[in-house]
Amino acid sequence: MTTTAHTPTPLSTTSPPTASSALDLLRPSSSSDLTLDEEIQIFEKYASIEKNGQKYMSRDDFVAAIAHAEDNKIIMEQSVVLFSVADTKRKGLLSLEDFVAFANLLSKPDAGYEIAFRFFDPNGTGKITLDQFRKIITTRCSQDSLPFDFNCDWLKLYVGSEGSRSRELTYEEFSQLLKDFQAERLRQGFKHYDSKGIGHITADDFEKIIISIDKYKLSDFLINNLPTIRNLSVDNHISYALAVAFYNVIRQIDMVDRVVSTAIAQSPDRKITKQDFLNASKSTKCSMFTPLEADIIFHFAGLGNTSDRLEQKDFSRFLKPEWYQPQQIRRTVTVKRKEGVLGQFLHQLYSFTLGSMAGAVGATAVYPIDLLKTRMQNQRTMVVGELMYRNSFDCFKKVVKNEGFWALYSGLGPQLIVSPEKAIKLTVNDYVRSLTKDKETGEIPLKYEILSGASAGASQVVFTNPLEIVKINLQLQGETAQKDTAIRIVRKLGLLGLFKGSRACLLRDVPFSAIYFPSYAHLKKDFFKEGPNHKLDITELLLAGAIAGMPAAYFATPADVIKTRLQAQLLHPIPGQAPYKGLVDCAKTIYRVEGFTAFFKGGPARVLRSSPQFGVTLMVYELLQRWLPWNVSGASAGKSIESSDLGYLRNRDGLRILSDLGYKFGVPPI
Repeated sequence: MTTTAHTPTPLSTTSPPTASSALDLLRPSSSSDLTLDEEIQIFEKYASIEKNGQKYMSRDDFVAAIAHAEDNKIIMEQSVVLFSVADTKRKGLLSLEDFVAFANLLSKPDAGYEIAFRFFDPNGTGKITLDQFRKIITTRCSQDSLPFDFNCDWLKLYVGSEGSRSRELTYEEFSQLLKDFQAERLRQGFKHYDSKGIGHITADDFEKIIISIDKYKLSDFLINNLPTIRNLSVDNHISYALAVAFYNVIRQIDMVDRVVSTAIAQSPDRKITKQDFLNASKSTKCSMFTPLEADIIFHFAGLGNTSDRLEQKDFSRFLKPEWYQPQQIRRTVTVKRKEGVLGQFLHQLYSFTLGSMAGAVGATAVYPIDLLKTRMQNQRTMVVGELMYRNSFDCFKKVVKNEGFWALYSGLGPQLIVSPEKAIKLTVNDYVRSLTKDKETGEIPLKYEILSGASAGASQVVFTNPLEIVKINLQLQGETAQKDTAIRIVRKLGLLGLFKGSRACLLRDVPFSAIYFPSYAHLKKDFFKEGPNHKLDITELLLAGAIAGMPAAYFATPADVIKTRLQAQLLHPIPGQAPYKGLVDCAKTIYRVEGFTAFFKGGPARVLRSSPQFGVTLMVYELLQRWLPWNVSGASAGKSIESSDLGYLRNRDGLRILSDLGYKFGVPPI
């Protein structure tokens, strides 16, 4: 019986395809729900170069089109390797024909190996010689890669002995060589560091080997804890058996995940032991894991866990999620559909409603602190003996003692009635951020983040100022015999009176929000590492909101003191004290009579109030968005389809195979 060698299908065609036929190729065999017009835009969205009326993709355009938004730097850099595969004409640019041909390649079941073969066979001969293989390996691997002996017996088994070095490898043979190549690199690396042939190496040398051959697969957690593998050895050294067992675990990680999922599904408490894992391995007819391999799996999964019963999240710390995503990954297609007028209105109403609910919860949670802050800020005298309250704690004790516990909530009603002022702030910030977001990267420049926050602060003043006047005068009633309801206060002040001190309110709210919202966004992104694969939990959301509120609240305190004085004197003038004539007069008088530190009266109380209030408000707002997601049919900003429909996973397979040659394989040198 004879066999026919497989020759990879050429990427280029003799004549450019029409738009319709080309896009038929772009549509994978697993039917996509994209229309032809939407598929055309996959190319047109990213093609930034135009020559003679025809659009082309540059290398950067191509990488942006095929790489995922959450890819890390190394993966994005390695995606450049795929450009050389797609650019069969070696022009440095891709036409629609080239792009469609590459997309068609990604629809093939063995796309990963085809990509690798074409990379080593740029001339399309269908065969690869040893010299070709050696040249590309030595020129494309980074300088810190482990040395590889091309005269080894293993390679001779594929290409022949010294006398027949001209033997060429077919696609099928070369694919098998690539699959076995990493194991040979491990063997040579171990031999390199075990120069005396004693049968073991140090943990540091083992780490160097693994970083060289497997780093691209491993999570930061696993890389940082690699040296702990010595704990599985009696003498704290790494034997060859231990090194091979670790390599086998990483190579079979998909199987590990399947066995773990099976075992956990059978466990009543969703936790498993090592014995449960081995039993599931046997029952699922998967490859049997050796006891040493099971030890390695449970060692790393159990780090930081005192129990021998582990859950799913413990095992997920092994590998980078960018490389090992579940099959049901969804990716937003480049086609954007604008919401209609009604859709936009409903979307803003949705945000406004959630913001109102979050604002009410946040205000109620910290309202007693707000009352203490107001009373402390309204004290004018510098004579200690005439002070009603020595500090915030003294104020708290006297309010509860003289007026009762519920006096701490005086004025809460108006705060809840006008809780939409927080909703306005949140909605405007989200809206301006959406307008200034980079359509390609999704990033927002810092200056626009500050602008979004400042706009949000300015927009709320029309609601904030009347609320603040009523609330402050209700909070100060306990200091006098005068008792008014919120309605009476509104009647006394009149419509114009409700906006007294609005300039000071603006002076406070604009810088507060300009500091707060960018700080909050960057704390989530840069400190707590929020991303598609990491949704922040309640504690992280609360901390991000609270920490961002600290500097914002304290630096806005001087404007808050001035506003409080101006608004409090409308109905509660202090006997023997001349009223302030306006914002500037108030600031000058406070500085002249009480000194600079008076501008920060109630500052700690304000931080204690604003910081947790906004922490609670933003936490509730984001949780409500998760629990009640905006999902109106036809109003989606983009269309979501299975990423495998775009060849994304097979594109990643090609990078994974090439990266087995070195974790920086193909990355352009600096």
